Amino acid sequence: MSYKKILVVDDEEHIVELLKYNLENNSYNVITAFDGEEAYNKAIEESPDLILLDIMLPLLDGVEVCKKLKKNKTSENIPIIMLTAKSEETDKVLGLEIGADDYMTKPFNIRELIARIKAVLRRTNNSTESSKDILKVDNIIIDIESYEVKVDNEIIDLTFKEFELLKLLSENRGKVLSRNFLLDKIWGYDFYGETRTVDVHIRHLRKKLNLKEDVIETIRGVGYKIK
Repeated sequence: MSYKKILVVDDEEHIVELLKYNLENNSYNVITAFDGEEAYNKAIEESPDLILLDIMLPLLDGVEVCKKLKKNKTSENIPIIMLTAKSEETDKVLGLEIGADDYMTKPFNIRELIARIKAVLRRTNNSTESSKDILKVDNIIIDIESYEVKVDNEIIDLTFKEFELLKLLSENRGKVLSRNFLLDKIWGYDFYGETRTVDVHIRHLRKKLNLKEDVIETIRGVGYKIK
C-alpha cells in the first residue's frame, strides 16, 4: 500500500512527535524537520505530498521557506498548510498570499487538522485529472491541460489556487459564485467562514493579469463572476 508522505516542520520536538504519532495512526508516512533550512532541503529531496510548516523557525522562518518552495519548479506544486501560534489576521493573509493552501493557529484540534489535510490532498489529486479544454476570457487564454495562463501571449505565473479560482470562474462565466461556494470547491471543505481567503486571491489575480474590476466582477455581499 502506498501512503501519502507528509513533511512535518516545527522547532518544538513535542509538537513534531504529537503530529507524527497522529498522522502515522491515520496511515500517513511522516518525515520531519526542525528548522527552515532542513525543511527546504527535505522538501526538495523527498518530494512530500504535503507540508505542515510552522512559521516561527530557526535559521529560516516558515514564510521564507514557503516563498522559496513556491519559486522552485521541483516543489512549487507541493501543498502547504501553515502552522503558527500567531492569530493576527495579517499573519493569516500573509500565509495565503505567498502560496500556502491553508492556515491553522496553535493550539489546534488534531481531528480538524487531519480533515484539512485530507481536503487539501483531495483537491491536489483532483487537479491531476487532465482536460484538453482551452478557456478564453477577453485576452486571457487558460490551458487547463498544461495549467498555463497567457495574457497577450505572455505566460503569467499563477499559484495553484489562483489558477483553480480563475478556471472555476471562467467555466461558470456569467454566473455569480458565492465566496463560500468558491471556498468549498477550491479548498475542498468549509473554510469556517474565512471568506477573506477568496478576496485575497481575487486581488492577486486582478493584479497579475492586469484586469479591470469589471472583468472579474465583485457582487457586493455575495461573491464574484466573470462576465
